[in-house]
Amino acid sequence: MAENGKNCDQRRVAMNKEQYNGNFTDPSSMNEKKRRDREERQNIVLWRQPLITLQYFSLEILVILKEWTSKLWHRQSIVVSFLLLLAVLIATYCVEGAHQQYVQRIEKQFLLYAYWIGLGILSSVGLGTGLHTFLLYLGPHIASVTLAAYECNSVNFPEPPYPDQIICPDEESIEGTISLWSIISKVRIEACMWGIGTAIGELPPYFMARAARLSGAEPDDEEYQEFEEMLEHAETAQDFASRAKLAVQNLVQKVGFFGILACASIPNPLFDLAGITCGHFLVPFWTFFGATLIGKAIIKMHIQKIFVIITFSKHIVEQMVAFIGAVPGIGPSLQKPFQEYLEAQRQKLHHRSEMGTPQGENWLSWMFEKLVVVMVCYFILSIINSMAQSYAKRIQQRLNSEEKTK
Repeated sequence: MAENGKNCDQRRVAMNKEQYNGNFTDPSSMNEKKRRDREERQNIVLWRQPLITLQYFSLEILVILKEWTSKLWHRQSIVVSFLLLLAVLIATYCVEGAHQQYVQRIEKQFLLYAYWIGLGILSSVGLGTGLHTFLLYLGPHIASVTLAAYECNSVNFPEPPYPDQIICPDEESIEGTISLWSIISKVRIEACMWGIGTAIGELPPYFMARAARLSGAEPDDEEYQEFEEMLEHAETAQDFASRAKLAVQNLVQKVGFFGILACASIPNPLFDLAGITCGHFLVPFWTFFGATLIGKAIIKMHIQKIFVIITFSKHIVEQMVAFIGAVPGIGPSLQKPFQEYLEAQRQKLHHRSEMGTPQGENWLSWMFEKLVVVMVCYFILSIINSMAQSYAKRIQQRLNSEEKTK
């Protein structure tokens, strides 16, 4: 695999040299022009050029819709089959009958799986800045289940309202019956679905790099261009970031399945590079996706679950609140809202939210809700900026191609 990749790289470099010689273009001037174009695109953001950004964003949406419409038009048989299947499902869902109990059960499970898989995809797919859905959704859900399990001495929460709301079951449970494994089992589906979503979100870099390699065309993606530049300057890399990227690339390229598995099994901000590496060196799809799926949905997910469950176990939380209160000067004032929040949660779990609960919203929950809103809004803004910059790149590529044809 490495020899094949090296030979293809040499052919690409030779083709680029021929192109440069044929057009009498200096490679250094081409790199300088690319750098200027990149800097120009990076200035197209809402807080600097709002009107141009919104205009380019709208035009990019129209271009994408046109491309997808064209693709669907050339796949009419698939579209017709999908519409017929959708019509059958709608009829099954709307018609009354004994089958409705099964339809409702399937609907509930489907929506649950789709929700967590969707959050996982948003976390890793690379739209804008990426949405950190583990910190905003899955992590708090696991923490809530953990706190409730220790308070209720059970994980058999009534369904409904679980998972939308957690309340203790009516039957009495023996204290001390909660174990780490019982909490892990309770949140296994949500966590695994989220992990599957993150694995699916890693596919676009792989397909992009693979398509660019097979076509031999000049890649449009900036991450892929940086990857190729990194390969060209591998021997002269000095800074830590470049050496870390090279280490990931070498591990994936030389070890194969188990190298991908190792990179996917730990929190790794450089995993996009693993997908690009696998696509560039034509690693088989199921080798890449299988290792990524096992690493993210099973190994890494259990590591993260265990960390959150241990962190929010009853005695650890009590120790953390006591430690906050021990801070000189401001400790008691900081400790009070934490105690009020935990007490309010305990009362909600025991159906006593209307009795003895402090009036008004606790500022901790208020801050977290506002943090979620701010991060989601920033995520949306980053998507708008990214799509506007994509359209600006289309304009630059068209102008460059026109200059070459003159």
